[in-house]
Amino acid sequence: MRIEGVPFCTTDWSRVPTTDHPGETGVAKWRTVEAGNVRVRMVEYSPGYVVDHWCERGHVLLVLEGELVTELSSGESHVLRAGQSYQVAEGAAPHRSRTAGGAKLFIVD
Repeated sequence: MRIEGVPFCTTDWSRVPTTDHPGETGVAKWRTVEAGNVRVRMVEYSPGYVVDHWCERGHVLLVLEGELVTELSSGESHVLRAGQSYQVAEGAAPHRSRTAGGAKLFIVD
């Protein structure tokens, strides 16, 4: 990932407004900061959340709390817990996620 057009800045996530993104079940609450060519998000998935699409965007994702199951279109499945992350390039591995008990994530894309 090449970060371009982003001056040094800090973020107080408690001051970033939340937007709701419903899944097949449950809801994702996003706090989003966009700067230059980068989107940075603090995301909370409600218990029982299942994403409603396959994502092909590149990400760096860190699980801060809870447990996340990420399924790849190849059929692979990965369980990530607090302190674990994944990184994937744009278009490299279509993926979708779900959580039984909820999860809090930090995502850069």
